[in-house]
Amino acid sequence: MKVTSNPGGISKRSECPPMGLETLKIDDFQLHASTMRRYSLGPHRGRLNIQAGIYEDEFYEGGWCAGRNDPMQWFEVDARRLTKFTGVITQGRSSLWSSDWVTSYRVLVSNDSHTWVTLKNGSQDLIFTGNREKEIPVLSEFPAPVMARYIRVNPRSWFSGGSVCMRVEILGCPMPDPNNYYRRRNEITTTDNLDFKHHSYKEMRQLMKIVNEMCPNITRIYNIGKSFDGLKLYAIEISDNPGEHELGEPEFRYTAGSHGNEVLGRELLLLLMQFMCQEYLAGNPRIRHLVEETRIHLLPSVNPDGYEKAFEVGSELGGWSLGRWSEDGLDIHHNFPDLNSILWEAEARKLTSRRVLNHHIPIPDWYLAKNATVAVETRALIAWMEKIPFVLGGNLQGGELVVSYPYDRTRFRSKTREATPTPDDLVFRWLAFSYASTHRLMTDASRRVCHTVDFAKEDGTVNGASWHTAAGSMNDFSYLHTNCFEMSMFVGCDKFPHKSELPDEWENNRESLLVFMEQVHRGIKGVVRDTQGRGVANAIVSVEGINHDVRTVADGDYWRLLNPGEYKVIVRADGYTSTSKVCEVGYEIGATRCDFVITRTNLSRIKEIMDKFSKQHGDSPLPVRRPPQPRPQRRRGA
Repeated sequence: MKVTSNPGGISKRSECPPMGLETLKIDDFQLHASTMRRYSLGPHRGRLNIQAGIYEDEFYEGGWCAGRNDPMQWFEVDARRLTKFTGVITQGRSSLWSSDWVTSYRVLVSNDSHTWVTLKNGSQDLIFTGNREKEIPVLSEFPAPVMARYIRVNPRSWFSGGSVCMRVEILGCPMPDPNNYYRRRNEITTTDNLDFKHHSYKEMRQLMKIVNEMCPNITRIYNIGKSFDGLKLYAIEISDNPGEHELGEPEFRYTAGSHGNEVLGRELLLLLMQFMCQEYLAGNPRIRHLVEETRIHLLPSVNPDGYEKAFEVGSELGGWSLGRWSEDGLDIHHNFPDLNSILWEAEARKLTSRRVLNHHIPIPDWYLAKNATVAVETRALIAWMEKIPFVLGGNLQGGELVVSYPYDRTRFRSKTREATPTPDDLVFRWLAFSYASTHRLMTDASRRVCHTVDFAKEDGTVNGASWHTAAGSMNDFSYLHTNCFEMSMFVGCDKFPHKSELPDEWENNRESLLVFMEQVHRGIKGVVRDTQGRGVANAIVSVEGINHDVRTVADGDYWRLLNPGEYKVIVRADGYTSTSKVCEVGYEIGATRCDFVITRTNLSRIKEIMDKFSKQHGDSPLPVRRPPQPRPQRRRGA
């Protein structure tokens, strides 16, 4: 008997969550197969949504492939304890070069791995419908739950032009067994009383309102614009004086969901805002200090249109890309103007400092045109980034466990990946490591790789361009167009984890989210004033030896992220004499105060006086005193 599978979503009948092939809860030693074509296509690669990448090699390919194409092959999972199995999710092999997927299969279960029972409907074997192509996951739910320790998937037919290859997830509920030797190591249970679920757009808005009502004195909800489909891009501000910039207080931002199907970051920010509100009310000194000394902005869903698509089909069933792009088909995170090319071309022509500065590079005119290929969400982000003087930011993404820092684009287009550091490379490395090192898994050398790269060997961080080059990233744009240092946190192998995974993922990331926010208080800060005590806006703050400057904001205050050490800092502004001093940065959290007073140049004073006179007397020129003319002499005898 053939059972038609459900491509739409996990039904309420299947109460059991995914066992964790995709999230790596199931380790490689629990996966077995009848045969394998080669090691890189072994059972350890048969995980739902695992990616082969562009370069398929001898270690990391995109699925399990049997050594022979016949109906005797099988893929097996050892749950290591009695489990109530309720369903199977399958995909074909991830590959740019091959087309391989299983079109039908049987399911067998066992308690000892020797005696196997095939799922039946009466006297007939159940034959489950598999995939019609290689990327879209297909769910097959069992007519009734099955209790066993081992489960096998036995392919019966496959795509005629391909081979027996598949990626798998198993739905199952482990039965209580306190004496089980194979309990998850370092298993933890969160004690935070938070709303652990996936929120629709409406539910997200309601949750933000609830937090705002709980903590009205430290929160403010606002929107930065609308999506292509007209959904507002909501942000929540957390500060002791919400709604206003305070002199000397740095501004920090987290964003998430620029790729709508990478939903873990979205939920982490919703959890973070709940946590900070609760802990502030409870008097947690660490949270109170953060709130009182920092203006924090959380934007949970940059691409709500894409999220709604992924949310509709649910966890595990959206594949790798459903909902990734904006409604008009653009990758929002890489939709920013490519300012790297402008800077590097100017450096090659030796035009920097004369025509092109090393910071605050203007957006080119072509990008600002109405008919430019720019998402409305990207335009909203840019306006937000220009309006608020952010110092540090992180955008949460999914599908990996690593922190990526600029530059994201290689200097030479012929290079598809090559380390391309910014002038602030040491600062970026420290900032990235501050998140990765406090994450529970990112730097764990014993953990399994998510897909093709072992980032744990690199301390859980990577220069974006050395991973894969991408022009127009949010990170590069933020660094070159504003004062804000931005990087990407890839917070989990699974882009859309099941709701049952959210408490664990919160524990994995909670400390990292807090520690990274605290880094906004590293380096130096201060106010640039004139001799009258007035703040000087748009003054350039340079650090000797680092070819990247920042600027003061409206009230003359500035922040410059730096690692511990002594730095010669130079301040200059149009119409003022430049000045410098040595500022020392310590190892403790807390930026060093480094204020400056700059004086007007004589030329600017003269110009100011002339401008003042012109305003008082219209456009008439200054009066000019003519020298007295000699009186004509009278002739004698006249």
